Amino acid sequence: MMYVWLIVGFVFLIKGADLFVEGSSSIAKLLKVPSVVIGLTIVALGTSAPEAAVSITAGIAGSNELAISNIIGSNTFNLLMVVGICAIIKEFNVDLDILKRDFPINIGLTVLLGIFLMDMGVSRLEGTILFVLLVIYIGFMIISARKNRKDGEEIKAMSPIKSILAVIVGIAAIVFGGDLVVDNASLIAASFGLSQTLIGLTIVAIGTSLPELVTSIVAAGKGESGLALGNVVGSNLFNIMFILGMSSAISPIAVAKESIVDVVILLVFTVMVYLFCKSEKKVTRSEGAVCVLAYAAYTAYIILR
Repeated sequence: MMYVWLIVGFVFLIKGADLFVEGSSSIAKLLKVPSVVIGLTIVALGTSAPEAAVSITAGIAGSNELAISNIIGSNTFNLLMVVGICAIIKEFNVDLDILKRDFPINIGLTVLLGIFLMDMGVSRLEGTILFVLLVIYIGFMIISARKNRKDGEEIKAMSPIKSILAVIVGIAAIVFGGDLVVDNASLIAASFGLSQTLIGLTIVAIGTSLPELVTSIVAAGKGESGLALGNVVGSNLFNIMFILGMSSAISPIAVAKESIVDVVILLVFTVMVYLFCKSEKKVTRSEGAVCVLAYAAYTAYIILR
């Protein structure tokens, strides 16, 4: 039954995130909030909701290894598998703003995460620093986007009652799903003698990254593969600043030595994908295949170690 409840937990997480984004976006639209602000805040936070629910719940429950490995695993999966699969489906050009601004910030945050982990944990102060960086980043993005505002796709608004109901049900589903995933992933790890770090880097990380993967594959199928990179970079930024910041601010997170190694590997992969993007201002099918193979090799490594 552990496996069944784990799957049920993922379903609640993903569906809850969808409802939360849809309801929140609708409320913002009814309140005349610009669509660009909605995209940079509510949607970005909503797609990171599964990771947030799992990591924050795990942190409060004392499952520190699961909390940090979920973030590292999700970022690695997003970077290699989401970008890789989308590039294989159709190679895509890279948005210059992402290349010049957001990707370097992503690299810098990964370095900062590695520095924070050097003392084998993330303190409340370090978590607060990450959260403050998130507020500054969102503020900067909103100001920048409003200066270069372009008319985008209109967001369809539901009725006020339906919007509020969607938000409430979405949050409830995310919280419930997060509890199920953490509890049953921990039980599965214990039953096989596996570490929470391994479970967090693989099963939990992949499960919580499903919204990003599905969204990007659908976009690639419609010939909009370029959305994959923005989706991945934005999600990875929020995973570190919002999720890890919030989790460690609530409860300091202690980590194992393996997590430091995993952050270094994540940094290498992040720089690799950045160089792919920078070389020809696009990600080719062959580079996408390299990303997928790199993830397969990394998965084999963490299972065997």
